[in-house]
Amino acid sequence: MSGTPLRIALVASCRFPIRQPFAGGLESHVWWLARSLSADGHRVTLFAGPGSDPGLGCAQLEVRTLEVSAAARADASMPPLEFMAEHHAYLQLMIDLAGPLAGEFDVVHNHSLHYLPVAMAATVPAPILCTLHTPPTPWLESAIAVGSGRGAHFAAVSGHTADAWRHVVGDIDVIPNGVDLAGWPAGDGGRRLIWFGRLVPEKGAHLAITAARRAGLPLVLAGPISDPDYFARSIRPRLGSDVTYLGHLAQPALAAAIGSSAAALVTPLWDEPYGLVVAEALACGTPVAAFARGGIPEVLTPDCGRLVPPDDLDALVRAIPETVVLSRSAARDRARERCSERVMVDAYVDTYRRLTHAHGIGKTLRHNGVML
Repeated sequence: MSGTPLRIALVASCRFPIRQPFAGGLESHVWWLARSLSADGHRVTLFAGPGSDPGLGCAQLEVRTLEVSAAARADASMPPLEFMAEHHAYLQLMIDLAGPLAGEFDVVHNHSLHYLPVAMAATVPAPILCTLHTPPTPWLESAIAVGSGRGAHFAAVSGHTADAWRHVVGDIDVIPNGVDLAGWPAGDGGRRLIWFGRLVPEKGAHLAITAARRAGLPLVLAGPISDPDYFARSIRPRLGSDVTYLGHLAQPALAAAIGSSAAALVTPLWDEPYGLVVAEALACGTPVAAFARGGIPEVLTPDCGRLVPPDDLDALVRAIPETVVLSRSAARDRARERCSERVMVDAYVDTYRRLTHAHGIGKTLRHNGVML
């Protein structure tokens, strides 16, 4: 690491802890980023759900809980308690960053999907970088529109996501998500296929089962059962000797499962903002057959995978025999070139330094009475 260490606040989900096994790709991303920034000597403070990993080497901001009175609960305007709890947590955080914690951080890096860190960004003395991990949402569009984005700066995880937000925030930096190549070691492969991710309808695990069976290859599934009804209806009845659910694996076990598979199937029924599972599979040397949705085509190249038209199950089945014979070293090389955590962290630190420098110049000009 070059340059003076920075004081960085990472804002994640207040609903889910940042620890293994991860609730989803966003939690995994923040875990790796916090770990890497801390290892590089930066002073990192994490705001996330209770129970986050104490071994990350960073301080943690307490998530303030909300006790809603019986009178407030009975009011006709009372929204779902989960909404109120998140609103309270981020409201308290932003007030703290503007008050008691003002001056404690050089930069605040927001990974949450909540509107308040954007809406209240101008109240915080430090610059706030907001990574856009999702397509546009009405809450975030509203937060940006109200203050014209004052105090908030934006980056996107893919060109696809940047394009989706262009009508709101204009041209912004693209910093692809990265994976720690040491934490996702190359494996020797095998003859089975793997599908991994959150088990929800839009991720399409049921299509991976159909494709694997039609291709005549066994399949293993791994990931959290985020939608129990979907799992009970579309996955559990189709398990058998050729399709196995491995469970919600911690990262080392997941990496081992990926590395011992011939190929990974990636079957989203929505436009993936980035496609972290593709990067993780390639890091393990495992080629990928995927629907060409969202940011996935920016990661996958013909030497390490096959892209097929969205929702085209026949094309996916035809792609599987081609994918399993692709070079595992080419897959690993692609991960090193395009999906390295080192590349991502360096890009973020460069952005932090650019923002803090510009912020310091802005403060000097304001102090000298120059209108900005």
